[in-house]
Amino acid sequence: MIQKAVAFATKAHSGAVRKGTLIPYITHPLEAAVIVSMITSDEEIIAAALLHDVMEDAGVTWEMLEKEFGYRVASLVWEETEDKTKSWHERKAATIDHLHHASLDVKIVTLGDKLSNMRCTARDYLAIGDAIWNRFNEKRKPHHKWYYENVARELSDLAVYPCYKEYLNLCRLVFGDMDETID
Repeated sequence: MIQKAVAFATKAHSGAVRKGTLIPYITHPLEAAVIVSMITSDEEIIAAALLHDVMEDAGVTWEMLEKEFGYRVASLVWEETEDKTKSWHERKAATIDHLHHASLDVKIVTLGDKLSNMRCTARDYLAIGDAIWNRFNEKRKPHHKWYYENVARELSDLAVYPCYKEYLNLCRLVFGDMDETID
């Protein structure tokens, strides 16, 4: 299933690059899956991490995913998919609200996604500083801090895993002090 998900995601994201870079987009879902595999060996959760952006960014439908990977994988991907018709703030608030009630499986996929994003953001932040915010639709650093801090709070069920601690440390590196209640 994992090899099939790698091939499917690679085809779906063909030609796409990471925002503000020339890095092939597929590196992000691959990294998210590696992170998830450090938490679980459940192939469906790992496959969902590989596929987590195909509905949102590549035009893949629920029906296509369910046919290829089954109901559970399609559901996990759907729960990680943002509604791009909404504003940045509306999408991020909806994600935070959803995570408050989400299953542990969804939270694991989300941690893989967000930690991969924070690794990329932290690396580029160290290289170019606050100019990094110009590559995003939401260009204000405090808004990103609000989002990533609230995601950390909602993922605190995963605090026993080293990748959660890495996520927190990268957030602190990029955004500075975070709410002391998160840890």
